[in-house]
Amino acid sequence: MTFRRNVDTSLLLLTVSLTCIGVVMVYSSSAIMAADRFHDGFYFLKRQLAYTLVGFVMMAIATYFNYKNWRKLAVISLLGSIVLLALLFIPGLGVRVGGAMRWLRLPGLTVQPAELVKLTLVLYLAHSLTRKKEKVRSFLKGYFPYMIVLALLLGMLVKQPDMGSAMIIAGVALSMLIVAGVRWRYILPTILMTMPVVYFLIMQVDYRRRRIMAFLDPWDDPFDTGFQIIQSLVAFGKGGVLGQGLGIGEQKLFYLPEAHTDFIYSVIGEELGLVGSLIVAALFLMLVLCGLRIALQCEDPFGRNLAFGLSLLLGLEAFVNLAVCLGLLPTKGLALPFVSYGGTSLVVSLIAVGILLNISNSLGAKR
Repeated sequence: MTFRRNVDTSLLLLTVSLTCIGVVMVYSSSAIMAADRFHDGFYFLKRQLAYTLVGFVMMAIATYFNYKNWRKLAVISLLGSIVLLALLFIPGLGVRVGGAMRWLRLPGLTVQPAELVKLTLVLYLAHSLTRKKEKVRSFLKGYFPYMIVLALLLGMLVKQPDMGSAMIIAGVALSMLIVAGVRWRYILPTILMTMPVVYFLIMQVDYRRRRIMAFLDPWDDPFDTGFQIIQSLVAFGKGGVLGQGLGIGEQKLFYLPEAHTDFIYSVIGEELGLVGSLIVAALFLMLVLCGLRIALQCEDPFGRNLAFGLSLLLGLEAFVNLAVCLGLLPTKGLALPFVSYGGTSLVVSLIAVGILLNISNSLGAKR
């Protein structure tokens, strides 16, 4: 009864709304392609509904599970996700799609370890930063060990390759360290020293370099590297203010690559127009603000760090996906939380919300 009385209804309704929008748009963006490829127009819809059911069950469990108990699982969960990342490079276990080894084939299912790493790293950092307290201001005892862990994770992600997830993890980790009190004189030199490495990783790999060039001028190569960005912008242009109507969009008809995953926001822009696009963006903004409000109100340092990290994770992933679809960032293979097709991303995002709901519930119980 305590949960029902103190549940953060705003956060819950925002999550349910985004997930429902996702289910509808996954079907709208994939039905024709699924019918052509799998002879079943409901192929992706049925799987997304199954992922949604599992995700809401996991969210309910996380909502009832005392968030303080995650501290006991923080280290082992991070180690477990690192092991899953390592398994990707074992022949027969990793699944290569589009040149990237990001999916792990397990008995009965396929998972994306990078999504689990994002969640477990936030758990680990929230636990460790709380435990170290003022020691985080020390270089050897506070800052340096985190850089070792981060370098290991980023190296494994770049090897897949998955630059998008690597950038998200780096952004979330550095932000959590800054909020926890790590000195800027440690962080700024680290950023400056990694810039040449990032430049090398991008400019010395042909397809990454061409993506940057396409971002700067997609019309220079409109039928190859600039194709995705151009088709995404065309989708928004066709949508206008009110959109062409749900299910009526044309860009998903084999023009827009990955319409049901990476570029599902472009389908929203074409079919629901500027109004629908702004509503989805506003829902994400309000969800992140709800999470940050929970973090600010939480007096427990671990709960505060955890709520901030999870809110930032969801918000940064949504921002990057939306910016890519709008041509504001170079193309990256990142899912839109709650909305894009994909089991691991959806389940992990819903678990994150469940943890936030539990932290919020503990605040209500205290009041």
